[in-house]
Amino acid sequence: MKLSILDSEKQHLAELLEAIQRCVYFLDASSRKLTWPLTADRLEMQKKDVVLFEAMAAINERFAKLQDTLGAAMRHACILAGEPTDSFLKVLSFYEKTGVLESVESWQLCRTARNLAAHDYDIDYAEIADHFNSLKTLTPLLYLSAVRFLNYCLEQLGIVPKQADFTTEFMLIVKTKQADESGMTQ
Repeated sequence: MKLSILDSEKQHLAELLEAIQRCVYFLDASSRKLTWPLTADRLEMQKKDVVLFEAMAAINERFAKLQDTLGAAMRHACILAGEPTDSFLKVLSFYEKTGVLESVESWQLCRTARNLAAHDYDIDYAEIADHFNSLKTLTPLLYLSAVRFLNYCLEQLGIVPKQADFTTEFMLIVKTKQADESGMTQ
């Protein structure tokens, strides 16, 4: 049976939703390998610790992958919802209005941090520690945006992740972050 173009597009979004859950799962797993906050002294003392720096590299890559995948899925969902997608700023504004994103500015902050990591080959351990501590601080923004986006796709488009392999873990991670965030604001 051949899928219609619309069904094919919905299936693609379902695959992106599954990928978002997987990105959250693996970013969380990499983050758990480190003792936070990172310090310049620790990084300098352990500058040849392959396990430490591989975990840090994984966090960089997975943070970027999560934001890239979430961005692609948001644009795709806008197309399915008939919303304007001629600029990504319009996509972000739409999701800010729907409550998926905390703000366009918070998304851009995550993007800036992600881009700095991709293009910066710093050897100043204080700056490296600051960068990773910033990613750790920003990660809940992406997690919470991800869960709100998945809820939007379910409620507005009737689309869920293609497979539920990561759904249980994804929800547990997000609930933990939501509890951490609400505990910090009280």
